[in-house]
Amino acid sequence: MRITTKGRYALKAILFLAVNGQGSPISIKEISSVEKISPEFLEQLFFKLKKAGLISSVRGPGGGFSLSRPMESITVKEIFDAVGEGLDLTPCTSCSDNTPVCTEADECLSFDVWKAAAEQIQGYFSSLTLRMILEGKARQFWDPQQKDVARV
Repeated sequence: MRITTKGRYALKAILFLAVNGQGSPISIKEISSVEKISPEFLEQLFFKLKKAGLISSVRGPGGGFSLSRPMESITVKEIFDAVGEGLDLTPCTSCSDNTPVCTEADECLSFDVWKAAAEQIQGYFSSLTLRMILEGKARQFWDPQQKDVARV
């Protein structure tokens, strides 16, 4: 699995909104300038993020984008899903409920390995919120060495 530019930039842009967008919308031009992401690419990403209900926009002078929900209710997985970022490790773990699972899953000794790993990845990104990232808890959240970390 590899997170593409699309997923990385969508997360960067939303985190920028979370940090800087308290109270007033932020323009694509400002985000583009600070984060060094092309405005055209940001427009494409923001169209998808808005469609998914993660951000909202205001038109006109002083307009721009802001989060449409509280930071603690927006997960990294939602952001990745909105922009079409897949989190599966192998083709056999990317099956959804309406597509058949690998025809050799019952005989494949490694299927359970990939399935379990994919579930861990999905679980991590499904539980990791913008608030947790801003509070510096992204690493603690999964670090097995941390004994006192609350699991979500």
